[in-house]
Amino acid sequence: MKFNKLSLFSKALTVALATSVLGVGLGTTAEARTLKVQTSSTASHFTLAFLNEKWVPKLKEMTGGSLEIELLPIKAVVPHRETPEAVAMGILDGDLTSINYFAGRDPSFALMGDLIAGYDSADQIQTFCADGGGKEMLQKMYDKFQPGVHVVGCGAYAREAFVSKVPIRSVADFSGVKVRSPEGLASEVFRRAGASPVSLPGSEVYTSLEKGVIDAADNSAYANNDANGLHKVAKFPIFPGIHSTPILQFTVSQSAWDKMTPAERAALETWYVAAYNDMRRIVDMEDRAVVARDKAAGDITVIDWPQEERDKFREIAVGAWKDFAASSPMATEVYESHISFMKKLGLLKADF
Repeated sequence: MKFNKLSLFSKALTVALATSVLGVGLGTTAEARTLKVQTSSTASHFTLAFLNEKWVPKLKEMTGGSLEIELLPIKAVVPHRETPEAVAMGILDGDLTSINYFAGRDPSFALMGDLIAGYDSADQIQTFCADGGGKEMLQKMYDKFQPGVHVVGCGAYAREAFVSKVPIRSVADFSGVKVRSPEGLASEVFRRAGASPVSLPGSEVYTSLEKGVIDAADNSAYANNDANGLHKVAKFPIFPGIHSTPILQFTVSQSAWDKMTPAERAALETWYVAAYNDMRRIVDMEDRAVVARDKAAGDITVIDWPQEERDKFREIAVGAWKDFAASSPMATEVYESHISFMKKLGLLKADF
């Protein structure tokens, strides 16, 4: 089953424009509300700047000025692993952050946050979230583990690139390498590949590479890594990435959701889908442009793994999926949801 990226974007854009027109009818007399949303991006991230400059103003336009959003960098209000509690309690109005951060609550968050090496593209993951049951599964997880959190949407905008101070050209080269990785499933895959995983937030990757706390990091999109200066200290990036296509969640507190009108809710959901579709395309273009620049300059060695090594790494990941799926009833449900959708895409055989 193949998906046309342009048609998906066009569909989202059409809905967004329709909702924008609807927003005019919301009226400008309603009291304006601003949603304070903490993200998992550092202040210098390309993606945070993109959303703030292009998409944050659009929500105000789409709702006739009744609803606005403020996107805050990681740790601006609370530690990165505590955003669900902060959202449920009303300390934050919402979060736009990595689901992987909450793997300590239940293994299902690791499987939902990133089915390591499972999907081929961010587009497939966005479709899983929007049309394959992913959003509904995430809401079920929050209803069980953190009531008071409403899931607006989930998705991915890029397959993460990989930064490294040492050349890693194969699975065998991971032996003994200290790799920054989110806790849970991601760390387990690296461990099985022979690496030594270290759990760190993205904001600490640069100093940890510089000081030798880690040798490499599965960190973010290539453009984000470039913006954060990571290639200055880690000159052997792997692109396209070999490991993660992390899923980020967009949640708001249930109380904030309940205060919205039906039109505002529709606008917020449409805003998120349109923004992430747009960001996926822009980040891919930016990644490829920066990679081409770095290859031409010659100071950085961009490594592209051969398919046979990618296949070896995927085999390692599959074993970790199965073990994590057996670790809790909710993890089993998440695993089965992923597998069912991946079979529809043809990424797994029907008899898997």
